Amino acid sequence: MSASEPNNEMILRGISASPGIAYGPTFVYRKAELEVPEFKLADEKLGGEIERLNNALMKTRTQITVIRDQVERNLGPEEARIFDAHLLVLEDQALISETEREIENTRKNVEACFNTVAQRYIQAFAEIDDEYLRERAGDIRDVTSRVLHNLLGQTSENLSQLLGRRIVVADDIAPSDAATLDRSSAMGLITESGSKTSHAVIVARSMKVPAVVGVREVLAQVDDGDEVIIDGYDGVVIIRPSESTLFRYGERRTEKQSFEKRLMDAVGEPSVTLDGHAVPLRANIEKEDEVDFVKEHAGEGVGLFRSEYLYLASPVVPSEEQQLRSYRTVAEAFGQEPVVIRTLDLGGDKPMTGAPHLFPREDNPFLGFRAIRFCLEHRDIFKSQLRAILRASAHGNVHLMFPMISGTREMREARAVLVECQEELRAEGVPFNEAMPIGSMIEIPSAALTSDSLARECDFFSIGTNDLIQYLIAIDRVNDRTAHLYEPSHPAVIRVIREVVENAHAAGIKVSVCGEMAGDPIFVPLLVGLGVDELSMTPPLLPACKFVIRAMTAVDARDLADQASSMSSPEEIERLCIDFYKRCMSRGA
Repeated sequence: MSASEPNNEMILRGISASPGIAYGPTFVYRKAELEVPEFKLADEKLGGEIERLNNALMKTRTQITVIRDQVERNLGPEEARIFDAHLLVLEDQALISETEREIENTRKNVEACFNTVAQRYIQAFAEIDDEYLRERAGDIRDVTSRVLHNLLGQTSENLSQLLGRRIVVADDIAPSDAATLDRSSAMGLITESGSKTSHAVIVARSMKVPAVVGVREVLAQVDDGDEVIIDGYDGVVIIRPSESTLFRYGERRTEKQSFEKRLMDAVGEPSVTLDGHAVPLRANIEKEDEVDFVKEHAGEGVGLFRSEYLYLASPVVPSEEQQLRSYRTVAEAFGQEPVVIRTLDLGGDKPMTGAPHLFPREDNPFLGFRAIRFCLEHRDIFKSQLRAILRASAHGNVHLMFPMISGTREMREARAVLVECQEELRAEGVPFNEAMPIGSMIEIPSAALTSDSLARECDFFSIGTNDLIQYLIAIDRVNDRTAHLYEPSHPAVIRVIREVVENAHAAGIKVSVCGEMAGDPIFVPLLVGLGVDELSMTPPLLPACKFVIRAMTAVDARDLADQASSMSSPEEIERLCIDFYKRCMSRGA
């Protein structure tokens, strides 16, 4: 944060969530805290409380359906599906039955009981390590707040009161708030909390509205009507900008718009370096309805299909048939392009909605009972998923990948369960791809350091840099006090990636990177230079990464990796990568 006296200009920094630059007056949106009354009830009135809950749920369902239809008309079906997830919260039998038990056990009014249960759910999701899943706490908060307003007979506040062209500033913006935004009025979104994966941000991107989240103390620094610049590219907010700053950002906005046009013009071009080295760029997805988004950004298939969403979005453990429909939809959509499905990565910090009893609370869930460890203990759940993936393999180029593998023993155990499923399907006469490739995530240091042995058990590797870096450097990347130490350019990270690639290639298998590092254009040349064969990222990052690849040579990328491997400082390596990136950008201009 910095300030200059003449015009009291102030610069605040947050997280870039939706690209773009805007300048205008602010609308400070402060939601009043909902006061939930709590009191004891006579026994004869308890039945009426259950009826009140059911009526509030029905009313909320109607309200959300109206919002969903409005969003579908204004923004499209993909954005409207956000509110399908909200409707699922209202169908969650665990949430409803726990509220009913709370009423029976405490003899208190339904508002107090529903709020108690809802807060437990919100807290459980807020503690999840995965950013996307952690943000679902906001969805639950949004839905349950609407139910409480209906129980109390109050009208929920929203942003429909926004008049004129304004930049909205708030602590956080619920999805239903974002849905009421008028795209002709909202110039940008700034929040103190939230993340770039929140549903409000997804709506902002769809509206092509710049957004910066996680801007600490912004509400204490800005008044309603203050002039503000929002830079959604670099995550910068400038309050009361000077004339020179306004001029500089006017030029920057013109440059960025021109650059984005060049990126999208090249999106259909092949991902090949200047000297003919192909680097396939694939997409990371959560759900089958993201297929069109991937194709819009020219993703060459799916490098990581996170299957957890099916389990978290359902009030019961999803059946084999439910899973098959989802996997088959994606497989058929991409034809011969690969679709890499990662098996269930839940546990500890990510309890399954339909079976929370299977996930006892742990002191250190990130190193606890999760992913492959959970699956190997709960074979019925694991086999149901493996059978669905095998069946989907008959309808496209499906690859299967196991998460959180620590070494060859777990890989062999997982493959043994897969063999059981293959034998069952053969006996049933159900078709599947007998040669479906089987791979391992490399995200635990022990797997990386024994990758020579592990490579002999696999058809491919996929390096999950998010967890690998976190575990290598002992950094909790969601802890505000240590997140700044999370360094993809750390020499240990570079050396480990090089070793994994060399061991994989010696065994004749390919290596992909599917963590955040793969989608950062600054580090793409380094990864290619280290020998990584494929990259997988969220769809919007594909054009920028393709632009860099098409503006460099593989020979130069290998020289870059060699130089980086000889350095001992993360700052040195990052500066080297930034300089290389800038040369690529000037060459591609």
